[in-house]
Amino acid sequence: MITKLLFWACAWLVAYVYFVYPLLVWVLSALLGSRSALMGGTPSVCLLIAAHNEAAVVGAKIHNALSLDYPAEKLTIAVASDGSSDETAAIVRALADEEATGRIRLFDFAQNRGKIGALNEAIQAIDSEIVAFSDASTLLAADSIRRLAEHFADSHVGAVSGVYRVLKKDEAGLGRQEDFYWKYETFLKVCEANIGAFTGAHGSLYAIRRILYPFPAAGTINDDFIIPMRIEQKGYRIAYEPAAVAYEEAQEMEGFARRVRIMAGNIEQLREMRELIWPLRPVSLLCLLSHKLGRLLVPAALLLMLLASGLLWAEPLYRWFFLAQLGFYLVALLGAFVRLRPAFLRLPYYFCMINSAFFAWIYHAVRLGRLVPSRVELDGIGNQTSGGSS
Repeated sequence: MITKLLFWACAWLVAYVYFVYPLLVWVLSALLGSRSALMGGTPSVCLLIAAHNEAAVVGAKIHNALSLDYPAEKLTIAVASDGSSDETAAIVRALADEEATGRIRLFDFAQNRGKIGALNEAIQAIDSEIVAFSDASTLLAADSIRRLAEHFADSHVGAVSGVYRVLKKDEAGLGRQEDFYWKYETFLKVCEANIGAFTGAHGSLYAIRRILYPFPAAGTINDDFIIPMRIEQKGYRIAYEPAAVAYEEAQEMEGFARRVRIMAGNIEQLREMRELIWPLRPVSLLCLLSHKLGRLLVPAALLLMLLASGLLWAEPLYRWFFLAQLGFYLVALLGAFVRLRPAFLRLPYYFCMINSAFFAWIYHAVRLGRLVPSRVELDGIGNQTSGGSS
């Protein structure tokens, strides 16, 4: 009986996280959600790009930023070169000299301290009303900054997130699966934002009121969660704008090491739950527990489901459950070595890959002796484990 209870509890958790919760938050959004009317406006904006050894992409990023549909006199582009040892700083400096209007600024930091260290120092020298953060490897839709800026006409809005879109998804082994995953994530985040909850911005593009920047502690991994969450804790609303699009090539979003870093970041995010407990913010707490904590528990639940159904092999129902799981994992294993057709047959491999990052995180957390390794240490993990999703 205990084994059966364990099996069904784990099965319910997996079903709740991936199917029941999305349905629940969609219904709540449809019944209770609301989006504030956009009132326009073009506040001064600084697009701040933290870069470490991004020589291959930083030039294209700056050219993309200069072409955005936003008043030129209101938009500056700043690159915080975080101890880059390649030509990142030289490229930015040359483009700034060529542009010659002062719209391009370079913060060339000699020491590599991690992304948050670079942002914390650079933002002190910025005086724009709004700061938009974006990765060097992402390209922005022409109207993306305008779409974000419109929300700040509402004085209650402290931060706004844009969305990911995957480019060249057919040129990467898991491109279509990444595209599906981010569409699924965007759906959840839009619904959550509509009911006043927040479970994370997209690091590829989000914006905040500069005066609200919280100066996170060095080593913070998920700036796109911690910075907006600290702003929300000050009483401001976090908006989500699906029309503000940042594009990234699928191959830039792949990698098992990246999934390990995401897992560590999700652990870090749980520290913020205490701010939702007192004073109690039940909707935000429900969404964070369901969206973030639930995802962290799924890998262990999947393993326990397999073990429990195997122990109950003598009963036909559980034998079929065991065989179904075994078949799913065999397809996933095959997908690791063969580009299965049609593309949906690679979803089992993608699903198993992102969940197995939990066990890799446990290994590295034990090895490094900390629940949440620093971003620099995780970057080192990435160098050790890169190529895991090939």
